[in-house]
Amino acid sequence: MEFRIEKDSMGEMQVPADKYWAAQTQRSFQNFKIGGELMPREITYAFAVLKKAAAMANNRLGRLNDEKLKYISEACDEIMEGKLYEHFPLVVWQTGSGTQSNMNANEVIANRGNALKGEKLLHPNDDVNMSQSSNDTFPTAMHIAAVLMIEDGLFPAMDRMIETFKRLERENEGVVKSGRTHLQDATPISFSQEISGWRSMVEKTKGMLSLSLPGLKELALGGTAVGTGLNAPKGFDVEVAKAVSTLTGKEFITARNKFHALTAKDELVFSHGALKALAADMMKIANDIRWLSSGPRNGLGEIHIPENEPGSSIMPGKVNPTQCEAMTMVAVQVMANDVAVGMAASQGNFQLNVFMPVCIYNFLQSVRLLSDGLISFHENCVIGIAANREKMRHNLHNSLMLVTALNPYIGYDNAAKTAKKAFAENISLKEACVRLGFLTEEKFDEVFHPEEMI
Repeated sequence: MEFRIEKDSMGEMQVPADKYWAAQTQRSFQNFKIGGELMPREITYAFAVLKKAAAMANNRLGRLNDEKLKYISEACDEIMEGKLYEHFPLVVWQTGSGTQSNMNANEVIANRGNALKGEKLLHPNDDVNMSQSSNDTFPTAMHIAAVLMIEDGLFPAMDRMIETFKRLERENEGVVKSGRTHLQDATPISFSQEISGWRSMVEKTKGMLSLSLPGLKELALGGTAVGTGLNAPKGFDVEVAKAVSTLTGKEFITARNKFHALTAKDELVFSHGALKALAADMMKIANDIRWLSSGPRNGLGEIHIPENEPGSSIMPGKVNPTQCEAMTMVAVQVMANDVAVGMAASQGNFQLNVFMPVCIYNFLQSVRLLSDGLISFHENCVIGIAANREKMRHNLHNSLMLVTALNPYIGYDNAAKTAKKAFAENISLKEACVRLGFLTEEKFDEVFHPEEMI
């Protein structure tokens, strides 16, 4: 491998000749050989957005000339197109402020811009990092990445799930089945009502996530090192938020209190709480679906789900609810990530949080896993759900809890005696009620209509 010599305030460093990063990135690359979790590419993308936006703002405020803006912008565009990701080698486990990832972006943008120009025009600190600090750029990148992933990735996946549940509700209107509470038989419910509960879960958690977006759309940029805005020109924070909004098509604003924006990560905690709620709901929905599809002969068997692959290496013909299992594992990971996000956010000592890389790594992993998990679960399972109406009807009419319909006519205590006798003697509710003398056969038939109990 060929190397070139790059310099920073601490001296000279050998850097791979074919890479655009420079001395500070190289130091981090060598000093933090921890794990294999690279800084999320969504953060790299967000850095390109904010660096271009900062250049645009500095240009509008008379701090950066047109030529430097041009080459910073072109380098940032290439990063946003995914062309330069190989030049971002740093792992999550680095300085807690994300300083080295900020400098990685500064160095790559400067060196790529210089290569495009054909001469040394840009300086990573003086030009690319103008009016900024790692302390306000990294939290800004966190918020940009979070908003883009939620709005452009997770929300569409949730919307598709909601629409499919609506379709399934229409298709199963009036299909009555046994309800279940405590894993025991309960009073009847229509299958469309059961599905409507699933749909409402996804709709409500989308609403919760939407409530968290205004906080995530506040940007720390302009606070510089400790929130005072030192070395940033007046109005830079407002201008850079406008530029980020233009580049992303999202309405970002400058944070009203930069001291809060640098040290607190409560907006991410709040938003991840909604992600955890979605994970909890998806755990419940996936579990319901695999319980209802259990069998095919010795389980509930009330629904059919798509058969995607063989389920056993020893039992021929076995097919398992694998998409449900994948979805529930995703839910477990997201709920675990919530602990890391909350603990990281609690470490806002004095003017800066120094757990930001691990905070955003877990946050973005949760969004990514939920987005991908919802799509996979939807495309390979939910869209193919079909009611086994014959089994639903059998289970409904075999349920002892239909005795609840008799309460107004024979009372709770006598209804309980009827259910217990029917179960003990393996006879129908009608037979038990008549033998106990509580109702005649004719009166029982007159008042006992399971399909009307919903």
